[in-house]
Amino acid sequence: MTDRLIPIEQAERASVVSTSGAAAAVGGAAAMFTEVQTPRKRLGAFFWVCAAWIGIVIVLAIVANLLPLINPNAQNGAVNAGPNATNWLGTDDLGRDILSRVIFGARVSLVAGFGSILIALALGGVTGMIAGYRRGTVDTIVNAGSYVLLAFPALVAVIAIVTFWGNQLWKITIIIGIAAAPLVFRLVRAATLSYSTRDFVVAARALGATDTRILFKEILPNIIPAILSFALIGVATVIVLEGTLAFLGLSVPPPTASWGNMLNESRSYITGSQINLSLLLSPAFALFSFLLALNLVGDRLRQHFDVTEVRL
Repeated sequence: MTDRLIPIEQAERASVVSTSGAAAAVGGAAAMFTEVQTPRKRLGAFFWVCAAWIGIVIVLAIVANLLPLINPNAQNGAVNAGPNATNWLGTDDLGRDILSRVIFGARVSLVAGFGSILIALALGGVTGMIAGYRRGTVDTIVNAGSYVLLAFPALVAVIAIVTFWGNQLWKITIIIGIAAAPLVFRLVRAATLSYSTRDFVVAARALGATDTRILFKEILPNIIPAILSFALIGVATVIVLEGTLAFLGLSVPPPTASWGNMLNESRSYITGSQINLSLLLSPAFALFSFLLALNLVGDRLRQHFDVTEVRL
């Protein structure tokens, strides 16, 4: 009887040892997995400062009519006057309040920047998702079309179209939005290609999910960080382009206030007998600080969500 129990006891001990070994192996694998996972970096205080500045500029531009500001086109002040109690940043060459024109001028840059990127996202984003998900002939045709559009110099094309079509703000916004659509298409297509073969997408397709549901429920939430980061930097680029057009006299016509128009007007008052540095520095600081904040926020979001070219 004892001889028969010995193998059973040995088998039980072997089972316990193997179970503990398996648990240790699982624990070790979990520990290794935990070590591989790095905690996501915090956005930081400077990110929130930049985001707050962006929000302040947007809010001021929206509620400018409700603020106790002087009419930006009213010529009721001393010409090229310095900062004073009535005109905090002084006046320009026509006696218009510079502070009012800087705040109202933000509207042109914001409409052109955000409006153009929204148009580019609507055109390039949707087609990029469809091409990256469907692949095949659809991807080949749309991808070839994007290469053709990217072959044209964007700045030269925008200047030519604005010159012949007109320089109204809505026309400039549409033109720049169409010009930026191929860039958005390339980004969204690459991100969609990366996620379209992931396990959760394959599982959703195996369970009978429609293509629309897979695109907007499974893929889109994962590529939004890349789109958001690119959109903010794209807004900054479009604002610079609109300022360039305004500096060349091809943006919204005077007396409409815009940062680019103010910089263009200040060229005659940098040197000479009548120097008005406030007319130059005020819109330049507003443009520089807003663009810097957009670029820093967009780049920090890219780092935070680990949106890299390798992953895309």
